[in-house]
Amino acid sequence: MSKIILDSKRVNRKEKGKELERRTRQFAIQIIELSSKLPNTEAGRVVKYQMVKAGTSIGANYREANRSVSKADFRNKIGICMKEASETEYWLEVAIEADMLLWAHVKSIYEECKELLAIFTSSYYTSKKAT
Repeated sequence: MSKIILDSKRVNRKEKGKELERRTRQFAIQIIELSSKLPNTEAGRVVKYQMVKAGTSIGANYREANRSVSKADFRNKIGICMKEASETEYWLEVAIEADMLLWAHVKSIYEECKELLAIFTSSYYTSKKAT
């Protein structure tokens, strides 16, 4: 492959990485905003804490993955992103099923969470095959 094509792929990968960093940061902000709609009860505070902790961790770990020092470090951070996205999805489901939040308030963020989970799951298993 020519150097131009390789450089083009590298730039494209870098741009995709920056876009995903932006998406995960926006997701974190949306989770924080959504959490303010949870009831101020003992159970509501527990769900809020867990949802915000997991939902904001996705972007932080993805940023770390993009600055990883090795393939193993990258895979580890992507694995954490995958787990945190799954946990966030869980807490969103709990909030809906416990009637703490309305589906209308959660639908778009829940769908984004599922997309992020699919992206990080695919990335994790792809990086695992590459070693």
